[in-house]
Amino acid sequence: MKYPMFLSKRLTIRPFELDDAPKIQELAGDQEVAKTTTIIPHPYPDGWAEEWITYTHTAMDKGDSFHFAMINEQNMLIGCIYLFINKKHNKGELRYWVGKSYWGKGYCTEAGQVIVTYAFEELQLNRIYADAFTKNPASSKVMQKLGLKHEGTFKQSCLYWGVYEDTVVYGLTRSDYNKSK
Repeated sequence: MKYPMFLSKRLTIRPFELDDAPKIQELAGDQEVAKTTTIIPHPYPDGWAEEWITYTHTAMDKGDSFHFAMINEQNMLIGCIYLFINKKHNKGELRYWVGKSYWGKGYCTEAGQVIVTYAFEELQLNRIYADAFTKNPASSKVMQKLGLKHEGTFKQSCLYWGVYEDTVVYGLTRSDYNKSK
């Protein structure tokens, strides 16, 4: 399968390559980055990045999810953005993270705009949604900038590092997306 690649103002958004593994290990291995997500383990296991990249290609081949590297203007991998697909309900879950030194620079919003467009225009999804820890308001701001609307706060909904964390969920339907164009 030929995987899509996108260009935005400052980013190349492309599928992961095995050569990306050391940088993924470095960025995702930062405890501060891992603490902002519901899925990055810490410590980040050696060899896990290679396995994960292989998984991303298999998942993309099946159309189950689309994982993309965010590459900045200096040709450095700075983070990732992905969309998990629920085919039965024609919806996608948006997730993203960037290395700590790239926080607060708008990269997730920029990449998110591209992937939201891809989700509705190319994949023809009916809905996308995303969640974040309530202790990570920066992620909620990204979702808001992407046009997603707050749908709820879930108390103690995620057991992470031995603590039950509250999460917020944001979503956007195709009809609301079309109205905002």
